[in-house]
Amino acid sequence: MSNLIQSLRGTGVAIITPFKSDFSIDYVSIKKLVEFVINGGINYIVVQGTTGESSTLSENEKIESRKAFVEANAGRVPLIIGIGSNYTESLVRYIKNSNLDGFSAILSVTPYYNKPTQEGLFKHYSLIAKSSKIPIILYNVPGRTSCSLEPKTTIKLANFNKNIIGIKEAKVDMDQMNDLIKNKPKNFLIISGDDDTAPVSVLNGADGVISVAAGVIPGLFSNVINSALSGDKVKTDKILDSIKPFLKLLFDEGNPSGIKAALSSKNLCKNKLRLPLMPVSNKLDNKIKKFISENL
Repeated sequence: MSNLIQSLRGTGVAIITPFKSDFSIDYVSIKKLVEFVINGGINYIVVQGTTGESSTLSENEKIESRKAFVEANAGRVPLIIGIGSNYTESLVRYIKNSNLDGFSAILSVTPYYNKPTQEGLFKHYSLIAKSSKIPIILYNVPGRTSCSLEPKTTIKLANFNKNIIGIKEAKVDMDQMNDLIKNKPKNFLIISGDDDTAPVSVLNGADGVISVAAGVIPGLFSNVINSALSGDKVKTDKILDSIKPFLKLLFDEGNPSGIKAALSSKNLCKNKLRLPLMPVSNKLDNKIKKFISENL
């Protein structure tokens, strides 16, 4: 377990699910994307998260694309799989019955829509942790779920469940992030889920990031996080300042619309998303292409 925790310090990539022109999964592009981010120096890959459009994948597509990512990775970096639900019993059953060979941990989002209490969240995650053969990473993203996992609940989960090894904290609240950093148990990972503030969080003691932008600028984003991990604030700020305009463009019309536009401009995938998501506007697409051609 300690080796896994160490390998998850740094930069993880929330990778897209590429689609062909007919909106079927593009398995050739999966291989290209995996090679691109690994060669760029990232530490691990997160499959079928929000950025991977998991909510629009059929169960068979999830199974087949998991296999494709495992095959493309060939054991080079840890793979994390996104699995979450707002129905605890169903989620426990799903995890028990799924073949997750090749994956090192599960990233599980807080239950969405039905707004559980903190005690409900504690019991939800405790049951998941007990049912899973591989470790669990909590995922708090209240901007998407309307449900926030409070730091005291996270710390309680970490202390009571050895199979819960970290949290991806995507609530843009530096006080909450610092609370987690200050009170976390030893070897419990605090991972930023916000590209803009991740370097600052790491300078303050967080363990790294699960990044969208690292999917298209893996080298630059790995460098800024590694600089922060080493405590080099000057270098961290310099790199961050250089990529901040690009980060704004990537998220201006939502994720993964921006990242798919950027990746398609680098010929790593087609600019296809499944409804209700849409590609970015022509205006933003041109801005993204211009920034990439002039700066990256």
